Parts: sequence; structure tokens; C-alpha cells
Amino acid sequence: MSDETPICSAKGCRADAVWVLAWNNPAIHTPERRKTWLACEEHREHLSQFLGVRGFLKDVVRFADWQAPEAS
Repeated sequence: MSDETPICSAKGCRADAVWVLAWNNPAIHTPERRKTWLACEEHREHLSQFLGVRGFLKDVVRFADWQAPEAS
């Protein structure tokens, strides 16, 4: 595991990640598959809206509370 602090996924942002945005694209992913973007406080709403209008957003969870699904 890396010692690096996870950073926001917004283009050009280097802020620490505070949120995990779990999503999937139903056209190419199985229903249970979850991809993740990380977001700082400033970009959480913007990234959530980007995924939401496309119907991709599945969950938004504080980074400290996030537990990735176990790999099969």
C-alpha cells in the first residue's frame, strides 16, 4: 500500500480526497461493478453532478468510511 495521500480526481486539482464517488456505466459495466473517483470538498458537487446527469453515480461516501468491495 502506498503512503501517498489520495488526491481529488478533478482535472488539475491536487487537494486531498475527502469523498469517494462510486459509479458505473451500465452500457459497459456489470451492475455490481463500481468504479471510483475521489473528490475534495470543493469538487464533490461538480463531480457528482457530472456522473449523476449520465445516470452513472451510485453512491457518495466519506473517504474515511469507504470500504472497497472485495475483488472476486
